[in-house]
Amino acid sequence: MKKLFLAVSFLLAVAALNAQSLEDIIGKYTVANKLDKISNFKTIRISAKTAVMGMDMPMEIWMKNPNKFKSVTSFNGQDIIQVFDGEKGYMVNPMAGSSDPVEMTADQVKEIGRNNMFNNYMAQYMKDGKLALEGEDNVNGKPAYKVKAALDGGNSAMMFIDKSTYLILKTVADVSQNGMAMTVESYPTEYTETNGIFLPMKTTTSASGMEIVTTFTKVEVDVPMEDSVFKIK
Repeated sequence: MKKLFLAVSFLLAVAALNAQSLEDIIGKYTVANKLDKISNFKTIRISAKTAVMGMDMPMEIWMKNPNKFKSVTSFNGQDIIQVFDGEKGYMVNPMAGSSDPVEMTADQVKEIGRNNMFNNYMAQYMKDGKLALEGEDNVNGKPAYKVKAALDGGNSAMMFIDKSTYLILKTVADVSQNGMAMTVESYPTEYTETNGIFLPMKTTTSASGMEIVTTFTKVEVDVPMEDSVFKIK
């Protein structure tokens, strides 16, 4: 009985240690990415380009504290728009055969939230009990913590956080789109601080045999930004 008690006590102690370690990792991740200071800013505007299948597509991203978000990607003279005004999200995608705005689903709105820098989604997942420390691994020769996130809709994502810098080296997400399961791998690199904003200036993503490279070319902070920017006219 005593041995059983000691074994159970040991397992509980290990579980508590893991939970404490995970909390520490996310705390250091927040500081390393300067997300503990992000609330001091009012707006962020990013100019970028996305390269896919030999084509470069310019992109503009607007974010306004606390949760407004808009992205516009131009392709063949047409704009693909994603926008969240703080209450509802809309998408305009002429590539799908229509230029009319379509209201986003709850899951799509949450996906936008993960792209908004004013939302520290890792800390929120931690608060909601959706993170788990899954051990360690190496990413391109760098030791990393493996942190698993339980996403909505039964999906999941694994974040590989550099043990020395606490920056994300890699993410692997298992997602389902239109009933089709796929694995999406992303490698953020070239982390750079601009006016107190810390971002990976380049992200290489692969999914279903396709590689997409997104490069940030300009980052602006606290530029004037009316709420009307986030409305579908």
